[in-house]
Amino acid sequence: MDEGYRNRNLYQRSRDSNQASDDYRYQDGNYEGYAPDDGYYRGGDEPAHEEDAQSDVTEGHDEDDEVYEGEYQGIPHPDDIKEKQKKRAPAMADEYRDRADLMAERMEDEEQLAHQYENIIEECGHGRFQWTLFFVLGLALMADGVEVFVVGFVLPSAEKDMCLTSSNKGMLGLIVYLGMMVGAVMLGGLADKLGRKKCLIISLAINAAFAFLSSFVQGYGFFLFCRLISGLGIGGTLPIVFAYFSEFLSREKRGEHLSWLCMFWMIGGIFASAMAWSIIPHYGWGFSMGTKYHFHSWRVFVLVCALPCIASLVALKFMPESPRFLLEIGKHDEAWMILKQVHDTNMRAKGEPERVFTVSYIKTPKQVDEFIEIQSSTGTWYQRWMVRISTTFKQVWDNVLYCLTAQYRMNTLMLAVVWFTMALSYYGLIVWFPDMIRYFQEEAYESRVKVFDEEEVSHFTFNFTLENQIHRNGEYRNDKFIGMKFKEVRFEHSLFEDCYFEDVTSSETFFENCTIISTVFYNTDLYEHKFINCRLINSTFMKEKEGCHLDFEEDNDFLIYLVSFLGSLSVLPGNIISALLMDKIGRIKMIGGSMLISAVCCFFLFFGNSESAMIGWQCLFCGASIAAWNALDVITVELYPTDKRATAFGILNGLCKFGAILGNSIFASFVGITKVVPILLASSALVGGGLLALRLPETREQVLM
Repeated sequence: MDEGYRNRNLYQRSRDSNQASDDYRYQDGNYEGYAPDDGYYRGGDEPAHEEDAQSDVTEGHDEDDEVYEGEYQGIPHPDDIKEKQKKRAPAMADEYRDRADLMAERMEDEEQLAHQYENIIEECGHGRFQWTLFFVLGLALMADGVEVFVVGFVLPSAEKDMCLTSSNKGMLGLIVYLGMMVGAVMLGGLADKLGRKKCLIISLAINAAFAFLSSFVQGYGFFLFCRLISGLGIGGTLPIVFAYFSEFLSREKRGEHLSWLCMFWMIGGIFASAMAWSIIPHYGWGFSMGTKYHFHSWRVFVLVCALPCIASLVALKFMPESPRFLLEIGKHDEAWMILKQVHDTNMRAKGEPERVFTVSYIKTPKQVDEFIEIQSSTGTWYQRWMVRISTTFKQVWDNVLYCLTAQYRMNTLMLAVVWFTMALSYYGLIVWFPDMIRYFQEEAYESRVKVFDEEEVSHFTFNFTLENQIHRNGEYRNDKFIGMKFKEVRFEHSLFEDCYFEDVTSSETFFENCTIISTVFYNTDLYEHKFINCRLINSTFMKEKEGCHLDFEEDNDFLIYLVSFLGSLSVLPGNIISALLMDKIGRIKMIGGSMLISAVCCFFLFFGNSESAMIGWQCLFCGASIAAWNALDVITVELYPTDKRATAFGILNGLCKFGAILGNSIFASFVGITKVVPILLASSALVGGGLLALRLPETREQVLM
């Protein structure tokens, strides 16, 4: 037995020396060899360990003496006790180690994992799997682009359908951005704790459900609420989509293919413009249920705009979770299986199904978060849920604060300024362009107004449309106004005596300082507020029209749809150029150059004194600025580690939506007053943001941490 025990020690020392020689080494940027006890996932080495274990068990035993004394009494072997103590020692030591030490070890593990994961993704290749995920996530990004345009397109129709005031219209235009701002921060943070796929499904499901519901609700309050929650849902897509897709791309492919993905936002704008142009003007594409419920064609448009979101939601069910996220939370087996699936899918598509996935172990960072698992017998069900929810949101809040720690503070603040200045100028001008075009149209319309002075009409029946007219000091006696429409008509200092109005519809029509004697108004929408400083003598209002009344042929401006369509299409050249040059000239030069060129384009707006000129400058501005948006998306993904990536993107995108709200409010207030303030504000913001962007670190050569 003594001789066997000495042989066993020699054998153990030999194993230790072999193990030491196979420890983790880093040479020329490649990670080779890993110690068995350091948290790696091991696949192919386990049979060898089992053989070693068997040899250890039998070492030191004679064939005739197979058991040691006391084994039948259940007393463990001294060597087994020592082995268990060795295994238990690291776990016990972790309990007494400082959290800072654990975090430092985790950061070291993450750095090692980042390089190893880059090598694994390169081995998996870029092929069918990435392109499938590209289109699935592209549909989600397309839904985000559609959401920005929906409310703007339906406002002219919803204004009549819901009797909206100017303040109501302004709130409806901003409520979507408010929801997107909250959704970006909240769902982006959750994606770093619950997973990219799960949170993206939640985000798309919220958007689809409330977008669908908003097309049926009749009241303004419910419609506003549905669009708010719909915006909250879609707000989470942008940070999750870019974090999700980037974790399946290698360093050489990341900048280019994330830029190609941005094209779906453009496709969303084109889709929304085309659908609005083809659906909303068709008043017959709807139905009514009694006198209270009306489903007009603009509601059909809202339904159609939910289709990209629904399609992405269905397709996403067949896609896997991000393996990089799974490795971050210690689920190495699931991550390995997904990476093998990516490899095998791409190899089969390339005609090389015999290629074997050679990775057998993957580094996993040390887990330092405290997860609370409550037993089903503890408390009530809502108490258990409240603890889980509060714990999750505390972890999200910790992630938010982490983005402002010394390591990331400067990058976060500089990115925040660049995102905000870009959003303030871009979204402000995107709203300002259509408003200016509408203003030019109104000026041209008012220049064609017809003025009638001191006309006298008696015993005449009006059964046709009066439009863009001013009637002053006229006298109307025993006249009938039946089944007609007034559009932009004003009666000033006129007399109506013994007249009869029946089934009359009016738009922007007013009676000012008029005298109305013995006149009957039956089934009209000539309400009290349309009579300004008028004297009504023995006049009767019977069965007034209820609700608001649509006239799509006149009230919907086809040119606005065309402007949005051309504005979305104009970013195509910029998308292509940015995708091809993103990895060649770098993210920083792309952002700075694009923002400075966009600022120069703003100055040319001083020469935009017509509709066609404004359309042309809008297309130029959108085409020049899209490269900065694409580069911002890429660099934001690359500057933050995996467990903070979606959170940081969500914070910055939420700030972007806040800039959009300010831009919309500020720029719209100067329409028809002056062009100087919007142009100078947009130019200054772009120049300042572009110069600051040049101080950001370049990320095209670094691996995804």
